[in-house]
Parts: sequence; structure tokens; C-alpha cells
Amino acid sequence: MAVMGGILGAGIFINPYLVAQRVHTPTLIMGVWVVGGLIALAGGFIYAELAARTPVVGGQYVYLREALHPAVGFAYGWVLLLVIQTGGMAAVAVTFARYFLELTHWPVHDSVIAATALLSLTAINCLGVRAGSRVQSMMTLTAIAAIAVLVVCSLGSAPLSQPIIERVIPGNLSVAFAFGAALTPVLFAYGGWQTSSFLAGEVREARRILPRALILGVIGVIVVYTAVNFAYLRTLGQDGLARTTTPASSVMNALLGSRGGDFIAAGIAFSAFGFLAQSMLTAPRVYFAMAEDRIFFRSVAWIHPKTRVPVVAIALQGVWAIAIALTGTYAQILNYVVAMDCIFFALTASCLFVLRRRERPGADLIGFRVPGHPWTTLLFIVANALVVVSTFAHDPKRSFIGLGIGLAGLPAYFLWRARNRKERTP
Repeated sequence: MAVMGGILGAGIFINPYLVAQRVHTPTLIMGVWVVGGLIALAGGFIYAELAARTPVVGGQYVYLREALHPAVGFAYGWVLLLVIQTGGMAAVAVTFARYFLELTHWPVHDSVIAATALLSLTAINCLGVRAGSRVQSMMTLTAIAAIAVLVVCSLGSAPLSQPIIERVIPGNLSVAFAFGAALTPVLFAYGGWQTSSFLAGEVREARRILPRALILGVIGVIVVYTAVNFAYLRTLGQDGLARTTTPASSVMNALLGSRGGDFIAAGIAFSAFGFLAQSMLTAPRVYFAMAEDRIFFRSVAWIHPKTRVPVVAIALQGVWAIAIALTGTYAQILNYVVAMDCIFFALTASCLFVLRRRERPGADLIGFRVPGHPWTTLLFIVANALVVVSTFAHDPKRSFIGLGIGLAGLPAYFLWRARNRKERTP
């Protein structure tokens, strides 16, 4: 549930129309979602081995710190707090608020509902891992149920006269570029599986549980995403899908009328809330690990004596996400979330080469190894590098802003390290 909840947000209900605008046949549309899923699965394999090797709180931050350099790990945590996690959470919170208001018709601004949702989840997760995980699991299961209803209703309706599968002529360079451009919204929709590694130190038998959870969770989402895109194409066709910015609502309105539209709006709201619950549950463990390493505010490492959770770290993330939601800057931040995320995906995958090289002969088996390594790992790195290049070419201004924020973390790291050394000097 943590893996699937980290992926299933609002993206699958919105992003498919962007894919249909960039590739124009059902074969290519379905192909992009399958390829994006395979890239996510390759990443899941890599993070599964890394989690089995280092089952501690902090996940990706720890892998980068141990394999590359503590400064790289800090830069990741810095960008996670200021851009990737909180920006994504703010955008999804506003998405939740808009669908919530569509159902309730309350005379309240959507930013107020978004801030209330973030505040509520911050409080729930401060009560402990179990309380936060129960809310997240319930929301994720509800979202999956809504998607299942959408798919079943589509399959029960009259099919389109146009066939779903079309023949695509290979060798066309423009098709290849369009396919690459379509991967950006797809990989954004698949993003989030890596956040479950943040909880490694709080999972029983993490070396066995986490790899299994990562692989099964990603496979589950591939099945869900493929099925729901098949339903979109079957009901709307590729032209209809490209024209609507709300494909899920369009399908349900076409099949069941306004009641169907209300039902899927509720499903999208639950899905967005589940994503927020998972984000609030996992990412604060990175800030906690940074504080434990004395390269961040020491108070962030404080653990509540009863709930045993990093309350200050959770509150810090919640407050920053609320600030972004209230100021409305979330839309701009999302434009460079993908670029920064993919940069650190590639860097984290490279950690596997470093850790394997350091492995002592005759060392105990870790229980899981990436199938097809090094080729599958290299393909994952290359895929993310191509997405980064594509994003910088498509929107250089915001991409370089995101990169600037990441690079600004390096002097912050060295200042914190110097301060720490000074405090330790008698």
C-alpha cells in the first residue's frame, strides 16, 4: 500500500490527455504507458537491492550519502523538502480540494481546503506510523476501487468502431521524438514508488519485506494504469482523449451521466488524499536522517517519546507544503519537479555500481539482486537522463531554477558541516 499509494495520485486521471496529444495512435499511447511502467519497474528492482543492502531510515538519502558523498545526499534532501515532495504535495492537495468542492459546492476557496487537508494529515502522522499508514491504505484501496469501476463500466459499454490497436510504421524519427516527449508526463504519473524506502528503518524484516513490496507495488500500478488507459481509449478514442483535460470524468459522464461524474470525482479526491497521506508518512524520514547526521537543524531529529515518530520533521514538511498551496506557486514548481527527480533517480541507480564494487568477496548474500544488472541498471539511468535533457530543452527556465535550488544546497551543506565541526571542537 505504501508503494502503490506513493504512485497513485491525480496523475492517472489527468496526464493521459497529454500523452494522447504527443503521440497520436492507440498503439503508441498504450506503448508509452507500458514502457513507462517498465522503466519504473527497473527502478523498483534497483531500489529493492539498495533497500536490502541498507535497511535504515532515510532510504534514497542514505544510498547517495554512503555510495557517492554526504553532500550529494544532503542536496537530495534539500531539493526533496523545497521542491520535489512539498511542491508535488501542494499541487495534489489543490487537486483534491477542487474535486472535493465540486462534490460539496462549499463556498470556500480551494487553497483553504488544500491547507486543511495537509494540516489534518500532518496531525494524523504525528500520532504514529500505524495511524498514518492506516489512513493511507484506506484511501489507496478506495482509489483502486474507483478505477476498477471505471474500467468495468467501460468494458461493459459498446466499443468504438475504430480498433484499439493500430499498426505503427517503424523508423520514423519524429515518432521517436514524440514518444520520448510523451514519457515525461507518464514517468511523472509513475513517480513515487521510491518513497517507501524512506521507511526502511521502521519496517520489520526490511531486507525481505521492502524488495517484495517495491516490485509487487510497481507491477500492481502498471496493471492499473494499463487497464485505465485502455478504458479511456475504448470509450473516447485517441482524438477524444487528446481533447479532454479530465478523461476520467469524461468517460464516466459518457457512460453513467452526472452520477458517474460525481462518483469518479470522489474517487479522484480519495486518490489524491491517499497520495498526500503516503507523502506525509514517508518523506519526513529523510529530513530526520539529515538531522541525525548533524547537517540539518538538530530539532528535526527529535522523536516523540510515545508515538516514536519524527514530529518536527513531519510538521516542517507539512507547514512548507501548506505555504506553497496557499501562495499558489505549486503549478510553477511542478514544471521542474520531474527534471530534479530524474537527476537523483539516475544518481541513485549509479550507487548500485559503487556498492557492488565495494562488496567483499564471500560476503553474506543480501537476499535480493537486480535481475539483468548492469544492463537493466544502465537502461534505467539512460532513460532518466533522456527525460532530464528533454525537460531542460522543453522548459529551460524552470528546469534551471530547479537545478539552482539543488546546487544552492551544496554551500548550505558545507556551512552546516563547518558549524558541526566547530561545536565538536573543545
